[in-house]
Amino acid sequence: MFLKGLLGYLPANLLQGIVGFLTLWIFTRMLSPEDYGRYALAFGVTSLVYTVCFCWIEAAMARFYPAEKLDNVEAPELYGTLYRLHITVAGLFIAVCAAGLYVWPAKSPGDLATKAAIGAGLVGVVFRSLLRMVQEQRRSEGRVREAAAIDILQTVGGFILGFVFLLVGVRGGAPLLGVGVMAALTLPFVAREDWGRAAKGLWSRPKALAYARYGYPVTLSLILTLSLYTLDRFLIAYFMGAADVGAYQAGFSLASRVIDVLFLWFAAAGAPAMINALESGGAPALRVEAKQQILWIALLGFPALAGLISLAPALSQWMIGPQLREKALSIIPLVSVGALMAGLNTSYFLLSFTLAKKTHFLILAMSVPAISNVVLNLILIPKMGLQGAALAYVLCFAIGIATSWLLGLRAILMPLPLIDLSKIALAAAAMAIGLSHMPDLGMSAELLIKPPLGVLLYGSLVFGFNISGSRGHLRTLLNKVSRRLATR
Repeated sequence: MFLKGLLGYLPANLLQGIVGFLTLWIFTRMLSPEDYGRYALAFGVTSLVYTVCFCWIEAAMARFYPAEKLDNVEAPELYGTLYRLHITVAGLFIAVCAAGLYVWPAKSPGDLATKAAIGAGLVGVVFRSLLRMVQEQRRSEGRVREAAAIDILQTVGGFILGFVFLLVGVRGGAPLLGVGVMAALTLPFVAREDWGRAAKGLWSRPKALAYARYGYPVTLSLILTLSLYTLDRFLIAYFMGAADVGAYQAGFSLASRVIDVLFLWFAAAGAPAMINALESGGAPALRVEAKQQILWIALLGFPALAGLISLAPALSQWMIGPQLREKALSIIPLVSVGALMAGLNTSYFLLSFTLAKKTHFLILAMSVPAISNVVLNLILIPKMGLQGAALAYVLCFAIGIATSWLLGLRAILMPLPLIDLSKIALAAAAMAIGLSHMPDLGMSAELLIKPPLGVLLYGSLVFGFNISGSRGHLRTLLNKVSRRLATR
């Protein structure tokens, strides 16, 4: 199921990466540093509100559907309960947000612009959460093509609408408004099956409590995770200014985008595969699945990190506007390392607690790095500026991985094949060293020549030494692809 998911979600995740780079390229040029900083702040506020209100419902759909579908694929109590909970929360959300925006004082044009950007982001939150519920069900059921299609529609349509809103003067809120409006336009075409099940579904108070007990600790842990991604922006704004927030956001987006897309890809295929392995085959099947996944994550994630750091100067010159480029480039290596650690923690180590349904451990697992992040940022930003914020990001997620693994001893211990992981890391490091000793070729030549050379060097090391049984994995993958092509 995992390899099938990786293949099925590959086009959608490649497209997400391309659109993410296009968004960075366009918006860092068409927005002023101040407006781009307001977009970063609005994105942080909107993400926090979305997480608080709706992510626990989505988490319950993802975790409980694989078990409840074994009795009835329509899961009447799951649908009836979760969608009624969503309607209730959405009504409260709309009322509170409307009142908050109405009473928010805007004493200057800058305050008004920030308020408008946040308002634009809040517009689409309800629609995005409904679309996410549909997508989680499709992933849980193994309907890869449909889940990937939703991603593609949302990614491309949201980008196009965001660009249109930018042209008509929405400014810092344009990307967020585009995503929300696209979700509203997509829902009627993909959610009719789900809404029909919800209308026929049954309300269950005991199950509502069970979903909340499982889901809300997930939400609280996501809030803590989100603080790791957003609090530093507000502290940079306090200590330095909105333009520096824009530079930090630009560098952070470039450095983390490739890694984030990889881990979104892994998570889309990996979490449902682990849940289904546990529900159908128990702990032994889960251990086999988890070991396979961490090795695939390392085989693809470690060289992505090495290549990203090697190409950082050329990428920043190509992707980031000149007003933000120099400061953004200074944080890319550190943020790249932090993004890899964040992805490993979220997509692998924290799954221990959701698989075991001991989600209360998630709160503790994320509290330690979240508190560390605040302390480190308060110490390092005044001393080191943007690089201090980036270093705090790396250190807090290193602490987070250690915390998650130790707490996993009391839930489900995720396998950690250290010998194989060390070999993969050495191969990726060798690739990075080889690329770094190449002469300066100029921006265009580096972006065209270095990536294929890096892939060739890394692939030669991996397959030459048969790291993690890579030859066997490749044969299996090629056989599956050839069988699918022959069937078609």
